[in-house]
Parts: sequence; structure tokens; C-alpha cells
Amino acid sequence: MKIRIEWNYRTPKGTETFFQSEELPIAHALLIAEDLERTKRTKKVTFTDEHDSTWTVKEMKQYLKGLETEPHNITVHFDGGFDVATNSSGLGCVIYYEQSGKSYRLRRNAPSAELISNNEAEYAALYLCLQELELLNVHHLPVKIVGDSQVVINQLNGEWPALESNLSQWADRIDEKLNELGLQPEYQLVPRKSNGEADRLATQALNGIEILATSELKAE
Repeated sequence: MKIRIEWNYRTPKGTETFFQSEELPIAHALLIAEDLERTKRTKKVTFTDEHDSTWTVKEMKQYLKGLETEPHNITVHFDGGFDVATNSSGLGCVIYYEQSGKSYRLRRNAPSAELISNNEAEYAALYLCLQELELLNVHHLPVKIVGDSQVVINQLNGEWPALESNLSQWADRIDEKLNELGLQPEYQLVPRKSNGEADRLATQALNGIEILATSELKAE
């Protein structure tokens, strides 16, 4: 989440004016706000987030402290596979996140027999990731979403129209889930070779191998 600092400034002779900063990371904004308050000439320092909600300095400090013990700094990788011969799909999901000063990786896959195309499997894989974020109690945070599906990434970015009704319905479901969780997605399209972990999970699901595992990542 990025926020703007808003504050009133008063000169020694009593002239006042209002200032507003650019959008800043929370920790950066707090440092500046504390420095402004030390001048003794700044009145009523507040923060405004992307949803135009207003926070006091105290509220933002409490939020940042709580964030340290909750999952944050999240990157999601998704991939879907579809077997035409069997009309079955495999969904792959990898979630990287930090919590309580440690880094983690969650891997999850799932089979499906209800989808009709590879594009639909890609959408379903991303929705599976959002369900996992919900189980992790992730909310009101920016999330980087990485995939190799041009259709999914470009449609969710608004660059391509979703002309097929089933894909349009998936796009709507994903937007609704993101809004429900208060997540701000940043979509990134990557080559397939850069999405190998999620791709392997999708293939394993197609082969009947289901995986759900979370592991701590050690610093190199």
C-alpha cells in the first residue's frame, strides 16, 4: 500500500498553508511525517491511501506494526494446463510472501474436470491463488501477479477485451475477489520458462499428483 501525506504548515508569524505529498511507501511516509512534526510548525498530519481512506499517524504506526506479523510483500505465480484428450485441467499456484521477518513459499495445485479450454484453466489457476491468499488472511495490500498467459494478463489489465462469455465471467470473479480482499494487483506477463514452478505444479495436477506445501526460504 502507498499513501500520501497531508499536512498544514504554520509560519512563526501565523501564516498557514496546506501541503500534499506524492504517493509513498508507508515506512517512508512515516519517517517524513515524524520529521515534519519535530519542526513544531506542522499541524494535523494525516495520511490518505489509494481508497481515499484517512489515517492518523498513530493509526498508521499501529497498522505497520501489525503488518510485520501478517503476510506481506506478496508475489503470486499462476499457471493452468488443459489436456484436450481427457478434457481435464491442472491448476498451479505459487505464492511468495514475508511474515514476522521470514520469507516463505506456498505451493498448491489442483485438478479440475469442469473447464473447457487452456485459457479457462489459466483463469481458474489465478482464482485458486486468490483463494489461498484469503486463507492466509491477506487483505488491503498490493500483490504482484505473475503469469505467462497473454490472454489472462492482458484481459485483466484492460488491454484486451474478454469476448468469450466464460472468460468474461472468470475475469469478473477475479475482480470481485480482489475487491473483496482489498488487494491492489500489479500484473506481470513473463515468458513460460520464467514461470516454470507454477507450470510444473499444473502438470503434476494433470498427472494426479496433488501438492499443498509451505516452506521457509533461507537467505542466501
